[in-house]
Amino acid sequence: MDESSDAKPKRAYRSAVREESARRTRQAVVAAAADLFVSGGYGATSLADVAARAGVARPTVFAAFGSKPALLRQVLDEALAGDDEPVPVAQRPWFRPVWEADTQAGVLDGYAGVCTLIGGRAARIFETVRRAADDNEEVAQVWETLLRNRRRGAAMVVERVRGLGPLRYGSDVERAIDVVWHFNDPAHYDALVTQCGWSENDFRDWLSEQLTGGLLGAPRRGRGAT
Repeated sequence: MDESSDAKPKRAYRSAVREESARRTRQAVVAAAADLFVSGGYGATSLADVAARAGVARPTVFAAFGSKPALLRQVLDEALAGDDEPVPVAQRPWFRPVWEADTQAGVLDGYAGVCTLIGGRAARIFETVRRAADDNEEVAQVWETLLRNRRRGAAMVVERVRGLGPLRYGSDVERAIDVVWHFNDPAHYDALVTQCGWSENDFRDWLSEQLTGGLLGAPRRGRGAT
């Protein structure tokens, strides 16, 4: 008698507790890597160092991320987004002011807020990647990806502004993208807030003024100006 027909089909077993534990481990590894990459440099930090800081075994780090460049990309992704949820930056709640503003200046002010938020989370790790890119080909590729992504973000904002009115440079859209790409660099946050001690509000107002003047040619005196 063939008993296989009586056997119950097996179901994939997924433990919510196990999945949550794995996620917490990944979060601990990413946090440890971010701290070590910034404080000690990417090249000087090993996966063993990260594992020790996170309180896990080195094979655990390797199994979760595969390589140090992959771990670096995850650190960057979470610094940009603020968490490990697979939601694009442009679809995050804190990006809504860019989409909901009904004036060109409002869009640019909203984007200044986005850049300020991202700068606070990602400026130091961006600088870490920039420095390491000179000596590591894989990190250089990560850096080039960051530059391209910043430019895509700039192009998206320029298109949003164009939809509400003319630009300072008329039909020279690439020039407008250049301006936004220049100012959406987290290095500006690092220089003015981290190094010079500006408040985030002052930085945001300054950035909003630069973006507005660069794209619209109209000076701006801050969010509360009339």
